[in-house]
Amino acid sequence: MTETSASASRFSLTHVSLCVAALSFGAAMFQGYVNSRNLEIVQRDIGRREHIRACREAIEGFFDVKLRIARMIELARPGAAPDAFDANMAVSRFGAIGTYLANFQGEDARYDYTLLTRELQRLVDAAKAGGVAADDSFFKAANGMFDKMNSDCVRSSRVSLQ
Repeated sequence: MTETSASASRFSLTHVSLCVAALSFGAAMFQGYVNSRNLEIVQRDIGRREHIRACREAIEGFFDVKLRIARMIELARPGAAPDAFDANMAVSRFGAIGTYLANFQGEDARYDYTLLTRELQRLVDAAKAGGVAADDSFFKAANGMFDKMNSDCVRSSRVSLQ
């Protein structure tokens, strides 16, 4: 072998090695990028699922409060301790979930959800006092506030899907 052919083979072997190293580095960088994007998608999905779960719990909580209030009224036992306690506990649970949901939506939502919790507490107190009927007019204000909360949940769930 001549000196130029040995030099040329070392030169091409060096280039091939550098090319393989560059391709490996590029593939590793791309894999890191894909993994970080996948992690972001998973984190966003977990947050969306948690938000949807909280919305579901708020809906369940609202109807639980309404059911307990209606039960208090139907039993017509003003100041009945177990029924009033359970209804107050349901209102507190609803308020906690509403506060959690409001943390994702800002001060206006926090104010609205607080008003809804206070309205539910007012309904519990009215049911404790007695002399009310559990009809649509009794729950009208609470139902209207709840519709707004439910719309907020639907809107935020749709936004987070995109």
